Amino acid sequence: MTDLTNPIFNDAEAAAKHFEAIRWPDGPYCPLCGSFDRVKPTTTPNKAHGSWHHCGACRRRFSSTMGTVCERSHIPLTKWLLAMHLMAASKKGMSAHQLHRMLGVTYKSAWFMAMRIREAMRVLDPDVFTPMGGEGKTAEADETYIGGKERNRHRKDRGKHVGGAYGKETVFSIVEREGKVRSMHLTSVTAATLRPILKAHLDEKTFLVTDDAGQYRHMHREFARHEIINHSAEEYVRGEAHTNTVEGYFSVLKRGITGTYHHVSQQHLKRYLCEFDFRYNERVALGVADTERATKVVAGVIGKRVTYQGTNRSGAPAGY
Repeated sequence: MTDLTNPIFNDAEAAAKHFEAIRWPDGPYCPLCGSFDRVKPTTTPNKAHGSWHHCGACRRRFSSTMGTVCERSHIPLTKWLLAMHLMAASKKGMSAHQLHRMLGVTYKSAWFMAMRIREAMRVLDPDVFTPMGGEGKTAEADETYIGGKERNRHRKDRGKHVGGAYGKETVFSIVEREGKVRSMHLTSVTAATLRPILKAHLDEKTFLVTDDAGQYRHMHREFARHEIINHSAEEYVRGEAHTNTVEGYFSVLKRGITGTYHHVSQQHLKRYLCEFDFRYNERVALGVADTERATKVVAGVIGKRVTYQGTNRSGAPAGY
């Protein structure tokens, strides 16, 4: 539960110290030249972000938010930290309208903050392709479709959408049992598109479980063991073979999109997948409490810079 009396959500100095302790656990360094030894705080106030620092090596000043998703923001760091905590602690997400009401900022600012925080939740590239699973581990793979029903679209928009069932967007997820999930937004799910993804994200010694869709038919050639659950014959569990874990993840994803966000555009779907993946991968069942999860979001802002144009730029199909 979010403790709104925590000083980091109300006091600018406490917020700055909290942010700097996470970003610089070994002491401040200059993000411009990398110097440690000649960095000192200045007496010049920084109303939004606590204080300025001066680097004697390159003779430039910087704030603790330079080189992060909060850089050059006029929104106080207290509100940034509260927004990060709310989005990290809300299992099914926190809408921009809700952030707008709780933080006292405009809806446009709240939407932009939420998109930046989702970027902070994104797993960095080196971690993405570290294979999941392994010997003795079980992984489940499945796809789902995000979007409204075709009959509910305006007549002029029907039949114009490509990808997915009935014009919906396709999401493919791999879940390691009692472990983590990786989701990606794909234009289609065929054996040709899924095989390289599964090989990149799963160790070849993994026990893979899928449903009876045709694209998974020959995956036993790539992994130590592959079991297929015949959903078309109303089979859902056969011994240790089932896809209930990945279906459970999809239920949280869809409840969040349907009940909290209502609509997610094709362009930004990958960012929302990062958000839901992050909360699942840092869940209580893995020993991560709300406060620790929020701290990991703060740590994730480093080295990522998102401009307004950047949030409206189409990216790669993968959720990462």
